[in-house]
Amino acid sequence: MLKIDCDKCIVCGICESTCPFGAITIQDDCPVVNDTCTLCGACVEACDVEALSIEVAEKKVQKDIDDWSGIMVCGEFRHGVIAPVTYELLGIGRKLADAREVELSVVLLGNDITEYSESLIHSGADKVYLVEHPDLAQFKEDTYGYILEKVIRDTKPEIALAGATAIGRSVIPFVATLVGAGLTADCTQLAIRESDGMLLQTRPAFGGNIMATIECPRTRPQMATVRPNVMACLPPDTARTGVIERIDIDSALLESRVEVLETVQGGEESVNIQEVETLVAGGRGLESEKGFTLIKELAGELNGAVAASRAAVDSGWIPYPHQVGQTGKTVCPKLYIACGISGAVQHAAGMQSSEVIVAINRDGSAPIFDLATYGIVGDLYEVIPALINRIREVKSDS
Repeated sequence: MLKIDCDKCIVCGICESTCPFGAITIQDDCPVVNDTCTLCGACVEACDVEALSIEVAEKKVQKDIDDWSGIMVCGEFRHGVIAPVTYELLGIGRKLADAREVELSVVLLGNDITEYSESLIHSGADKVYLVEHPDLAQFKEDTYGYILEKVIRDTKPEIALAGATAIGRSVIPFVATLVGAGLTADCTQLAIRESDGMLLQTRPAFGGNIMATIECPRTRPQMATVRPNVMACLPPDTARTGVIERIDIDSALLESRVEVLETVQGGEESVNIQEVETLVAGGRGLESEKGFTLIKELAGELNGAVAASRAAVDSGWIPYPHQVGQTGKTVCPKLYIACGISGAVQHAAGMQSSEVIVAINRDGSAPIFDLATYGIVGDLYEVIPALINRIREVKSDS
């Protein structure tokens, strides 16, 4: 925190004029700091009378780190099914658990969820913790958060993983705060360091321009959220066996300040682009909103869905749920057709795992061609109609 010694201060105003964030003002003959302060230290360096200083809190070191063991996946159950990201987390969780030679568990909250337990074991879990109650049928951040805190404190996993979904991004930071643990969000890669068993958590940083690897050596559990469609699921093994354990929850934990009035699933226009096998994406090269009419036509012929780059979304040509990239969704379809998309690193971070990538762009040196399985250099307004006509011809011949 920034400390101010008003006795030393000569009210010269240099700190106020030096602060790049406008966080300091002079009031009643002494500087006052507001909550926009980033502790950059510019004011401290500028103060000749040393009236300002930054006090660094002592780093917390957890004393019972050796008591924590195992990998835990925080499962997600919604609309009557287990979210696909849960199985993806079990896939990477199994690899981490094998590397650490520890148990892989999954905790699942909801109502009427018993029948899904075996599928979690078949997908890699050694143990399934079931927290089942009618009051958990609807997601409530505070209730889910306090229950997950209790489960984590009682079972003491050294690593806890969750999906970077709307639910995961909402509740997992709350859980991390409750248990006093570090959290790395939106990871795209996880690994165990052989020398000390530390979890290495890699995520894009600075707008996707670099990949940062983060570790949490002083607290447990080491917590991370992982983007959907980044990790691979394991093939279901129906021969696998495991333990299913029910956890009884005190009624006080089920009390919530949230009242869910209604849950509505999106219609056809709000199709989840993370769950389709074919995506046709448009970017700045479409030049106008009208270009998406052509994109939708091609997607329709391929029984696919429409996606977009951030540039197209920012231009107002298509709603945000269609956005792919660092600030959008991560997708992994069997076929991804990029139309008028340059392929900047921020967009590539969200689609580079697609099985087949087809790029259509007038600029033959566009970065998207470095990712593409097949590239077409040309005007998309000529290429796409020709592609649509050819698809229709093949359909009519079959």
